[in-house]
Amino acid sequence: MMEQQRVTLANGIELDVVDTGPRDASALIFLHGFPDSHRTWRHQIAHLSGRFRCIAPDQRGYRGSSKPLGVENYSPDKLIGDVFLLADALGIEKFTIIGHDWGGAIAWGVAITGQLNGRVTRAVIANAPHPVLFPKLLYTNPVQRAASQYFRDFRDPANDALVRQFGLGALLIKSMGEREQSPMLEDEERAAMLEDWSDPDAAIAMLNWYRASPMEVLPLDAPYELPAGWQPFPLPKQTIPTLVVWAMDDFALPPANLDGMDDLITDLTIARIPGAGHFVQWEAPEAFNAALDAFLARTADG
Repeated sequence: MMEQQRVTLANGIELDVVDTGPRDASALIFLHGFPDSHRTWRHQIAHLSGRFRCIAPDQRGYRGSSKPLGVENYSPDKLIGDVFLLADALGIEKFTIIGHDWGGAIAWGVAITGQLNGRVTRAVIANAPHPVLFPKLLYTNPVQRAASQYFRDFRDPANDALVRQFGLGALLIKSMGEREQSPMLEDEERAAMLEDWSDPDAAIAMLNWYRASPMEVLPLDAPYELPAGWQPFPLPKQTIPTLVVWAMDDFALPPANLDGMDDLITDLTIARIPGAGHFVQWEAPEAFNAALDAFLARTADG
């Protein structure tokens, strides 16, 4: 198990953080997704921590980290802000951001913000939709809208009683069914994840990430068209070197999420990984790490 330290941010949020590797090496900040933790990056940190300073927090609302009450405390701007405040607290000026799932969604925002202030030099995003492309898919793409219906359950406070009584796992089964479990998830990791899900306060906080999101997920019988006057989020083009790793068998995020990405990022590398599902970083760690190695070798230090 990776050792963690408690880090207090300038905004009062406290995060449990893995911080390993040479202190004078380039810093990599890893952001986990839902319903996960820092442990999702175990294969990458083991692979890279001899060469890089690897930092992996349990993000706001997860496990032992701070769980402020109220949906408003989980809006993307606050989650993005936590990353920069974490870097400040650890004395890191520049870094590479690496994120998966919800951590990838926040990493997109960190990358855009950090390229403007010069603090983020590279980005690696794994199976996390781009904030310009994803809303359009939710409106117009039947496969993506069907795959994202669980958003509606996660946002419904009527399910909170179920979560508080039986843990987050009960809602996952209700919303997603008994999906086949990956044989790549070790028994000890599965046990740790189930234990994390049993904490009702953490479970509600994790769901608040969905409730605070501006993404609109309509029911399946709503029209598949853009709303009148709809405009994408007005984000600048991403100019820092960016690696997008995409598992091609992701049930939640089909490969259509890659369409148009090269129009939004000037220095883009896409690594498509067949035969892997959503949790590509531990379902296909060798392929993931190979793509990461090649990208980090090609691009400038962070």
